Amino acid sequence: MLQDVVNEFINSLSSGELGRRETNRNTIVAYKNDLSQACVYLQQRQKESWQQVTREDIADYLLEMRETQAYRPATIARKLASLKSFFRYLERTGVIASDPIEDLTSPRIQKDLPQVLNQEQINSLFRQVEVETPAGKRDFALLQLLYATGLRVSELVALNLDDIELERRVVICNGRRNGSERVLPLPPTALEATKVYLEQVRPSMVERHPDEQALFLNHHGERLTRQGFWLIIKGYAKRAGISEITPHMLRHSFAIAMLQNGMELRSVQELLGHAHIATTQIYSLLVREGVKSTV
Repeated sequence: MLQDVVNEFINSLSSGELGRRETNRNTIVAYKNDLSQACVYLQQRQKESWQQVTREDIADYLLEMRETQAYRPATIARKLASLKSFFRYLERTGVIASDPIEDLTSPRIQKDLPQVLNQEQINSLFRQVEVETPAGKRDFALLQLLYATGLRVSELVALNLDDIELERRVVICNGRRNGSERVLPLPPTALEATKVYLEQVRPSMVERHPDEQALFLNHHGERLTRQGFWLIIKGYAKRAGISEITPHMLRHSFAIAMLQNGMELRSVQELLGHAHIATTQIYSLLVREGVKSTV
């Protein structure tokens, strides 16, 4: 088990086996927290041993912390340092043959303005969806919901059936911070696309797992993963001729549109679930510089 090996590493630190510099109590506590958190993420990716963990897994983990969990650069750097120390231990003790993250660096924190999709790109992206097919109806609902609410992809795929209230025309998002909850309005197009998916597609998709409560399912009838959604949007972007796209571009486009439509910055912050107003203020700069609305 992943956590068992982490515990062995922590015990080695506590006993001073790895030298005086790494036996500071605060350092040990930080290592334990950082590595235990990494274990949870890797277990979600069906990793059962450290031999199965690849460089790509850790790189994706760093990206998850940056884009989805909005960790500060210093925090990501610290967590990567913990992982590097741990992987050196794994190599030294023979648990792994070689260190896959020896030269891995923290993902560069984007200091440029966020990239958004223009109106033509948005329209082209949605036109690629074959809404006559079951998978197309699901994908159309996915994209509409993401674009119309500004949800993070992790929040989108975490939605359950009870989180959609069609009569109230809202989606309820349980945030990651302190159990915070956001109630987001559903515009007509997103509402209709979600209704079609729920009525015409999901019942047949869930047949193999009738107790599954996830809103969006994969072709196995199980919860759609973040990685699964990423493959979906990349496929449509390629067909639309959009060379660079991330799910966050739709979130950025949503924020810009809200500000251009007159919404106050604090309200946009609440819709996006930003912990700090400074994170949202970057969109104000985009608006002042004349970025075109995407709605």
